[in-house]
Amino acid sequence: MVIRGLIFDINGTLADINTNEWHDDVYRVISNLFSYQGILLDANAVKNLYFQIMEEQRVARCERHPEFDAVGIFREIITRYSTDFTRRLPSKKREQLPLLFAETHRAASRYRLQLYHGVEDTIKKLFSKYRMAIITDAQTAYAVPELNAVGLLNYFDPVIVSGDFGYRKPDRRLFERALNDMKIGPSEVVFVGNDMYNDIHGAQKLGMKTVFFKSNQGLQKKEGVSPDYIIYDLPDLLNALNFFEEQ
Repeated sequence: MVIRGLIFDINGTLADINTNEWHDDVYRVISNLFSYQGILLDANAVKNLYFQIMEEQRVARCERHPEFDAVGIFREIITRYSTDFTRRLPSKKREQLPLLFAETHRAASRYRLQLYHGVEDTIKKLFSKYRMAIITDAQTAYAVPELNAVGLLNYFDPVIVSGDFGYRKPDRRLFERALNDMKIGPSEVVFVGNDMYNDIHGAQKLGMKTVFFKSNQGLQKKEGVSPDYIIYDLPDLLNALNFFEEQ
């Protein structure tokens, strides 16, 4: 088998991350930040609005695997609850507020972000030989900065983020977009992920070989889904690729 490209998930595959978007302290921070923009909402109101608008977005998508838009959530809250004080803010600041709130929300909810063992060295070794891309269920407001924060952003092109499209893995359109951008056929690509349904099932539907990274995150089993190779440490990916190339 000739392998020309690799596609990775981020969280649970390359990066070990822990977040809690339900914690009340997250919305205390957001509520306080809103008050500096002239929007007076208590923490409970902000929390309820966040998840309510998220659900409204998902329903409106009419997709089997709908994705939300974090920046859009805060844009909607600001639109609904702006005051005269808010409207007197400089226009450039008002334009940036939804992104600022999405970033702040993520920052307040994040407790851990670090690479798994051996990830950086493994990616460096692969970079000279393969075209590498990312497909992640996330929001560009934080997925791209987090990839940069762990030092990996420059190794991947394209970086496909579900929040930009309104649907999540295993929707085949995300995989097709990555393959089209890479200009590589699915039979020449290996997908590496940590979720048996979203990653492995999704990639296999398009004819890609798959490597399941059995990490501390993601769906570990899915009836009828079996990866082509299983690894327990990302450096073992090198052995998996050797296995495929010898076939």
